[in-house]
Amino acid sequence: MNSLEQVQQAELALLEIFSVIDTQVKHNLKRVLDAFRNHRVGTHHFAGVSGYGHDDLGRETLDKVFAEVMGAQAAAVRVQFVSGTHAIACALFGVLRPGDEMLAVVGSPYDTLEEVIGLRGNGQGSLIEFGINYRQLELTLDGTVDWQALSTSVADNTRLVLIQRSCGYSWRPSLSIADIEKIIHLVKQQNPKTVCFVDNCYGEFIETREPTAVGADLMAGSLIKNPGGTIVNAGGYVAGRADLVEAAACRLTAPGIGSYGGATFDQNRLLFQGLFLAPQMVGEAMKGTYLTGYIFDKLGYAVNPAPFAPRGDVIQAIKLGSAEKLIAFCKVIQQHSPIGSYLDPVPDEMPGYESQVVMAGGTFIEGSTLEFSADGPLREPYVVYCQGGTHWTHVAIALEAAIKAVGEA
Repeated sequence: MNSLEQVQQAELALLEIFSVIDTQVKHNLKRVLDAFRNHRVGTHHFAGVSGYGHDDLGRETLDKVFAEVMGAQAAAVRVQFVSGTHAIACALFGVLRPGDEMLAVVGSPYDTLEEVIGLRGNGQGSLIEFGINYRQLELTLDGTVDWQALSTSVADNTRLVLIQRSCGYSWRPSLSIADIEKIIHLVKQQNPKTVCFVDNCYGEFIETREPTAVGADLMAGSLIKNPGGTIVNAGGYVAGRADLVEAAACRLTAPGIGSYGGATFDQNRLLFQGLFLAPQMVGEAMKGTYLTGYIFDKLGYAVNPAPFAPRGDVIQAIKLGSAEKLIAFCKVIQQHSPIGSYLDPVPDEMPGYESQVVMAGGTFIEGSTLEFSADGPLREPYVVYCQGGTHWTHVAIALEAAIKAVGEA
């Protein structure tokens, strides 16, 4: 069977799942449309203000629309967040104080958070350098939350529990909304005052509810991932309890200014439109992950999630087993990207990452991971992480070439 036939076979096998995804897209889009309607969004909201950014009606309305969509009390959607990591860091520094403890309950955090916490690097003002204690619960041998340990792990000084929704660069299932709801329930049973914070990167619109709709006190994410709908130029968000959102905003700007400042640089239309497009774009990306998982499972590779397993984010991981295959895979994805198809990805150091990383990212927005991309750290067991895809058909075209490039396991 040639690569085209293999992709066509996968498409036929996944027709029912694709139909279920379309139904979910419709549900999530209705959620967005209702919020736009409820807050009477009009073209006058596209105008921005300059300077300090005071009294920006578009920004204030977008915050309200975003909060409603996410099932949160409040939100701060800002182009001043340079990444999801920046939004998360603002949330953590906004909530935590010297002597507090942060407990990570899903094993090791994503690479870029290690220096924020203070697990790597020094002298840059990490949480640990500010006297905040850090502890983490390891995953079970099968890569799932250790529910038994979690049920007795929250201490009196555990101010915040970090819940990383996506698998990141670890080989584990990404969390479902049901998993997150269960974690929150167990934490609150032990200490109702502990803030349940969710790193929601890659997870928005994957299901029909968000973490803040099931009890999360605060969450953060990136606008060049899911909620930007592939067209937002930059930014991130925090959403949740109003006082905690404001605390995070005070770390982004300054105490006393918080969420009330920050020019939007004429980006309001894109921010609204990106949110409107997001459910559809996430649906296409999910189809792409199913297609990728199905095909590479058939080729004999270990894949995460499994071919027909429910998705927790827009990431599909493939254990390729060698640096050569990892680089070859990324090279082919780059060649089938709309931007920079003539470039060859080369492993290199990346700010915030522990290992060298090879990245295929021929995207219209630099670093956008809701657009189709692939990357992986150059370390055992050489896993490639495929993300996003504005059209599942684009993913299918690239996969035909990827099959030829890496062959069977």
